[in-house]
Amino acid sequence: MKPKVACIAAVLLAVSSGAGAQAMKPGLWEINSKIQMGAELDKEMAEMQQQMASMPPEQRKMMEDMMAKQGVSMGAGGPGTMSVRMCMTKEMAERDQIPAARSDCKNTVSPRSGNSMKFSFSCTNPPSSGEGQTTFLSPEHYTSRMTLNTGTRAKPEKTNMDGSGKWLSADCGAVKPWPGVKK
Repeated sequence: MKPKVACIAAVLLAVSSGAGAQAMKPGLWEINSKIQMGAELDKEMAEMQQQMASMPPEQRKMMEDMMAKQGVSMGAGGPGTMSVRMCMTKEMAERDQIPAARSDCKNTVSPRSGNSMKFSFSCTNPPSSGEGQTTFLSPEHYTSRMTLNTGTRAKPEKTNMDGSGKWLSADCGAVKPWPGVKK
């Protein structure tokens, strides 16, 4: 996976990092993001999706199954889209604890103001940072907007992401809480 696309995939859950301030319902959540990357990065994403499409059926299924076990699908909503399913336990919801996608990231969440909250994050490998805002529509739905800054290439780059989270069910099924999160 290309460094920038890998960074974006790893940071995808940061979009939801500010979503804990409103009493979110525990259970299975789906987080969708539309990434506005620019021509070069759109090309990288298309190449990655083309590589997946050109794999032998058994290999592609194995890769899709591996991603699905982590609750991840790419391109389900068209080019530049990613979808992650995550399981939020009752205890996580009570602590307003949203799992970080990576252990090398530091998340900061500002106090909620009305139905919105601002958040920021910084990660070390690859170097990246970002900020955004989450707007709570209900305990079962929120939207967010985020800017991601990366230094994975010769010059810094910005990527904008529009996201949404929606509660799917009280039962997480096969989706397990993210590793490293207190249950």
